[in-house]
Amino acid sequence: MAENLLEEYVSAIPMPALLVDQTERIIAANTDAKTLLSQNITGRHFATILRQPQVIEAIEQSLRSKGPAKTRHLSNDGAQDMTFEVICRYMKGIGAVSGGAVLTIFQDITHLEQASQMRRDFVANVSHELRTPLTALMGFIETLRGPARDDAAARERFLQIMTDEANRMNRLVGDLLSLNRVESEERVRPKEEVELTGLLQSTLNSLRPLADDAEVVLTLDAPEDPVTMTGDSDQLRQVFTNLVENGIKYGGSGGSVELRVTASERDTAMRGPAVRVQIIDHGPGIDSVHLPRLTERFYRADSHRSRQLGGTGLGLAIVKHIVNRHRGRLRVESDLGKGTVFTVILPR
Repeated sequence: MAENLLEEYVSAIPMPALLVDQTERIIAANTDAKTLLSQNITGRHFATILRQPQVIEAIEQSLRSKGPAKTRHLSNDGAQDMTFEVICRYMKGIGAVSGGAVLTIFQDITHLEQASQMRRDFVANVSHELRTPLTALMGFIETLRGPARDDAAARERFLQIMTDEANRMNRLVGDLLSLNRVESEERVRPKEEVELTGLLQSTLNSLRPLADDAEVVLTLDAPEDPVTMTGDSDQLRQVFTNLVENGIKYGGSGGSVELRVTASERDTAMRGPAVRVQIIDHGPGIDSVHLPRLTERFYRADSHRSRQLGGTGLGLAIVKHIVNRHRGRLRVESDLGKGTVFTVILPR
């Protein structure tokens, strides 16, 4: 088969592909393969280009057996590590003296590897978050069965700690279920008509006992006219409950948490009618290094303090998915020593 015709065939494959014949030289390669490996690879021995032993072995095996072979090729595009599944298929009657050649295709499976790693990390994080309170519970149960069996004061103190740890596990399970639910609904647009000002006032009323205990003043600055939008009232309540609760717990040292509502007919971020809700605290703030990762599952800017305050590390991840479902935006601004502003921008 003419060399230029081989190039045409290989070029039609929509992923990196090359042909290696019985002389062990690359006789054709498409543009994607040249981008991945090197521009001047045609005519060269494949082992000098594909330096990874498992890839070399797969091609040699396919050349010897004239059958299929499969392996993986690892690469880096300058921004991230990449993983390719290498598929080898033997083709008869082409190459030097029509002795046959191996078509080698590189299928990018980086996204699958990343998803798999995310699942592994998620399971590891959940296991760690559950194991910590479980270990404490098991320790106190053992103590209550032994040395503290007849010590009323110690028994009462240990039972209170056990109750706190059990509540922590319950919150974690609840947040996991909530996260699963909002992720599954993220592609479904809500259709309910929501009056946002009333929802925010109701949210603040429910959190006022927590704020009073922390000596934090809650205020709402909203337009006098009702602000209506299409949304899911339960999920929006969850968003603002999480954000205001965070403001009370982590920014409460500033003495106040403010909610500011601004409605406009053409918001620059949404390019149309929208409403902005800002949750402002005047606490210690968050180091800028943490801001890009705040909405990741189980990511905490201050792990020790978060656990002390009963945080599960999932609240902002839930907020992000709910805001995404509403086709909105979530922004975080913070300066150390000056407080934090969470801005939720929602289309109307």
